Amino acid sequence: VMDFQFMGGSMGSVVGEKITRLIEYATNKYLPLIIVCASGGARMQEGSLSLLQMSKISSALYDYHLNKKLLYISILTSPTTGGVTASFGMLGNIIITEPDAYIAFA
Repeated sequence: VMDFQFMGGSMGSVVGEKITRLIEYATNKYLPLIIVCASGGARMQEGSLSLLQMSKISSALYDYHLNKKLLYISILTSPTTGGVTASFGMLGNIIITEPDAYIAFA
C-alpha cells in the first residue's frame, strides 16, 4: 500500500526495494498479490536510483506473473501517475481503479 500523504506517495529506492521483496516473497510462497497504488511517480530527489526501481519491480513481476502464473491484482487510487503507472501499476492480471481516479503517465 502506498500513501500519497507521505511525499506524494513517490517511489524511491526504499519503496522499490520493499515492493520488490514483497513480490519475491509472494513468488517463493506461491501467494496471490494485491498492491494498492497512490503515487505521484518516481521520487526525483533520488535521481536515477528512483528510476531504476521501475525496471527492478517490473523484473520481479515478470517472474511472478509470467513464469509462476500467479494472480496479481493492481488497485489504482487517485492519483496514480508517472513511474508507478508505467511499471507495476499497469502490469496486473486484474487492474481495479476507484471511481473518478486520476491515472496518468506523461
